[in-house]
Amino acid sequence: MLAAAALLGGCGGSGDPDTVEVAFIADSADLLETGLRLSSAAQQVRAATATGLVSLDSHGEIVPSIAERWIVTEDGLSYIFRVRDANWPDGSQITAEQVRDSLRQTIRQLRGTSLGLDLAAVSQVRAMTGRVVEIDLSAPVPDFLQLLAQPELGISYKKQVAGPMVLAENKRDGGIVLTPLPPEKRGLPAVPDWEESVRKLHVRGLSGADAVAAFGSGEVDVVLDGRLADFPRADTGPLSRGTVRLDAAQGIFGLRVVRDDGLLGDAVRREALAMAIDRDTLMSPFNIAGWVPSTRLVPAAIAGGDAGERWAGLTLEERQASARQRIAGWANGGDNKAEVRISLPTGPGSDRLFQQIAQNWQSIGVTAVRVGPGSAADLVLIDTLARFGSPRWYLNQFACSVRRLLCSPEADELVKLATQEIDPAKRHVALLEAETRLTAMQGFIPLGAPVRWSLVRGSVLGFAPTRLSVHPLFPLAVDPK
Repeated sequence: MLAAAALLGGCGGSGDPDTVEVAFIADSADLLETGLRLSSAAQQVRAATATGLVSLDSHGEIVPSIAERWIVTEDGLSYIFRVRDANWPDGSQITAEQVRDSLRQTIRQLRGTSLGLDLAAVSQVRAMTGRVVEIDLSAPVPDFLQLLAQPELGISYKKQVAGPMVLAENKRDGGIVLTPLPPEKRGLPAVPDWEESVRKLHVRGLSGADAVAAFGSGEVDVVLDGRLADFPRADTGPLSRGTVRLDAAQGIFGLRVVRDDGLLGDAVRREALAMAIDRDTLMSPFNIAGWVPSTRLVPAAIAGGDAGERWAGLTLEERQASARQRIAGWANGGDNKAEVRISLPTGPGSDRLFQQIAQNWQSIGVTAVRVGPGSAADLVLIDTLARFGSPRWYLNQFACSVRRLLCSPEADELVKLATQEIDPAKRHVALLEAETRLTAMQGFIPLGAPVRWSLVRGSVLGFAPTRLSVHPLFPLAVDPK
């Protein structure tokens, strides 16, 4: 059996040696999303077909793209890029002016979104010469190149895009086919016999159950964007070693308050629900090594300094006792029903997560009711990857311009102040105070880090677990032969 399992793990999925079969756990329609509000699957398709000044490699590192090189001024306030000598699909040359105009338009269109807030430090985009673009910042942004690598910032001109792959729809199954472009068509030196070193990608969107089944049967080679909801479907036993890849993801994973009335009409009771959760055992049913729980909006490791967890001086029993008193005080004040509805994605992982949370809340006198996505709920699971590792990203997810319920205009002003602050120490203080203001609203119940996993056959190169949990499609096209 061991030999058979190893053989299956190394086999190709489609039977076509020139094609890599890729499945996202997503709807097929997600793959062809347009605009600037993209699903995870659409982001990766966009990154493969419409690149920006820089992009991410398979390890999540910044690499040149439309820009062939760049320099950063010593004060960190200017990024100067040299545009690669490359052409648009119609044969015209890519110019600095076109890059400038594309970036300016995208930044304008992103206003009112969390990514737009992430880019708030951009004060000016200029074309210096035919092939030089300069981006000026109001204050240093340590992860600025990572921001520029976001798929939404892909450069376009007259509805044309330039990326390492060309997309074609597959009408038969609703998927897409991505074909790698040779280096000379991307402004790079030609490579002899390059076509022999790459394969096409056939990409589909499948449900979690169908994606795992397709991988098990050998129908697909790679499954991407696995989340906690479907994690129990993945075989993590000894025979699967090397096929299940778990990322050390960063981001937001917790319950957002979407109704602030009844039991959730007061911050004290909303905090009671957060206090009662035993995060240390929350992932016990999943056997996920290294998962990092958190009680904070900004994880302590990201917040920096001497930031610690909330309620650090209390045991779980003491926290739950305090929470029980708060709930009882409200329930005894009238004909009040201590019940909350939680909206979770479908899947066995969500079933287990709900059971854990429901047991914790039952101990303080609160009944949890499970509802499906899109149903009327009091709390909704938020499961989002961080685009970059800064407190600003986390705080921007709760900005009033993004979502008004239980937001804090004062916190938004502090984040804005931090964005413009040159002094790192003052910037740190402003961000900590912003988190304190937002936490006081008790509009979000943090649980810990997001869970992201993939299934990867041994015949596929160009895949590596990353802290960003971003797995570009272009590197998957490398042919192992």
